[in-house]
Amino acid sequence: MDILGFLAVAVALLVGIVSTESRLARADRRIARVERKLDLVLDHLGLREEDPALDAVAGLARDGKKIEAIRAYREATGAGLKEAKEAVDRLG
Repeated sequence: MDILGFLAVAVALLVGIVSTESRLARADRRIARVERKLDLVLDHLGLREEDPALDAVAGLARDGKKIEAIRAYREATGAGLKEAKEAVDRLG
């Protein structure tokens, strides 16, 4: 019976972890959509966020150093790999 109890607790923990991961992934996707929309609004209004670190990222992207640009973008913004790649693709 002890093994069954242990397995039940382990399964419950795994379900909780998977559920939390799923909610976090959905939240990340929603935040990314909001950021993309905000970028479009800023572009439409002709406004630009001035950030020296992002200027360096844009320079690396223009020079064809995509991996270095992605790494620099992630360091400057704390973004995930996918978001950083998409941002660098937009810059390049």
